[in-house]
Amino acid sequence: MKITRIIGALCIAWGLFSAFSFAHTNVLRAQTNAPRIDVGRIQGVIDPFMEGYIERVINNARDNGTTAIVFLLDTPGGGLDETRKIVERFFDSPVPIIVYVSPSGARAGSAGVFITYAAHLAAMAPGTNIGAAHPVDSSGGDIEGTMGTKVTNDAVAFIRSIATQRGRNAAWGEDAVRNSVSVTEQEALQKGAINFVARDVNDLLAQVNGRTVEVQGKSVTLNTLNADVHQVEMNFFEQFFHLLLDPNIALILLNIGTIALIAEVYNPGAVIPAIVGVICLTLAAVALFGLPTNWAAVILIMAGIGMMVLDIKVAGFALTVGGIIAFVLGAFFLFRPFTPPEPTAPDVSVSPIVIGGLALASAAFFAMILGAAIRSRNLPVITGLAPFVGAYGVAKTVLNPQGTVLVKSEEWSAVAQDAPIQPGEAVRVVSAEGLTLKVEKTPKT
Repeated sequence: MKITRIIGALCIAWGLFSAFSFAHTNVLRAQTNAPRIDVGRIQGVIDPFMEGYIERVINNARDNGTTAIVFLLDTPGGGLDETRKIVERFFDSPVPIIVYVSPSGARAGSAGVFITYAAHLAAMAPGTNIGAAHPVDSSGGDIEGTMGTKVTNDAVAFIRSIATQRGRNAAWGEDAVRNSVSVTEQEALQKGAINFVARDVNDLLAQVNGRTVEVQGKSVTLNTLNADVHQVEMNFFEQFFHLLLDPNIALILLNIGTIALIAEVYNPGAVIPAIVGVICLTLAAVALFGLPTNWAAVILIMAGIGMMVLDIKVAGFALTVGGIIAFVLGAFFLFRPFTPPEPTAPDVSVSPIVIGGLALASAAFFAMILGAAIRSRNLPVITGLAPFVGAYGVAKTVLNPQGTVLVKSEEWSAVAQDAPIQPGEAVRVVSAEGLTLKVEKTPKT
């Protein structure tokens, strides 16, 4: 009976296990057959590292058999070259691309307008806006004359060609470029600038399902129901260098790198300041070449720091005051180039708080730390037995004339000028030759 029960229990267990395995296999099969949606994020200034990230997302989606890519967009603008490359990536993508201006409060400004227009489908979340793609000069004003007309016409031709390719409202795109028009999500939907207004990604995928788009000359019907959504974030290096292209961080790195190298020059052999200086200046160069930099302002900043250094050796504070003024002016004009910026570029500037803090910190550094270091270097250098001259001690042995004395708690070979000197008698060091002291008897104890 017991054997029969055991066999029955094993059969029941095996049946339950088989049923579970079958159900689990069906679930896995269903998950495998579910459409895959990759979700990327275009946030911040459009720079070379953002363009590289977008290219990686598209390539991965192609290799993974992704049904569609959703890019969450929130940008004030960026470089024209990077924007054109992103538009080219969108046009050449074998995977349908959906740009979704999200979350609420996000914007598709300047370069964001061109990127949104270049997507196969475009959507916006409630409380977002798109537009303001008019080319401006470094101070935010209109570019006057022939150059202004040339830049504006080029941007208009670019947006109209994208709109024609994707079937969007070319007239509104031109208006956004020529007149810096910006509209809400509902106005953008009414004007045909976008295809949907969606609350979130799930709502977007529900509205997108069944839509037909043209991908590389072929019509593709999107199937996004019950999709398997995969978040594709920036890797560490992409995030690091993308964060690096911040005007405040660029100025901080430039300031730290310059000060570190100056500290190494005044204290050669310290090594660590040299390493810090080279690294910071290299990273600062990466940031400055990726931003609309006014290189005359960079020279002004370096000159300001140089004047602070020179003031260490000059009486008064005139050079320090001049250095602070030069540094502040250079920082304010650091990202205001003389030539007209690209039509997709955002307004880039350094925070006044950062400028003031760096100016005061630099002045304090040169006035206190380097000043103290240089003053210590100007003190006379005392080496050998010179510090013992004039010191008092006591005879340890008979000096007749040679013997041993105790000076500054140390025993030294000595020669008495007025021999003999008995042990325990007080002596004074007259001079020193090599490692031998010349002493004389003194009544001082």
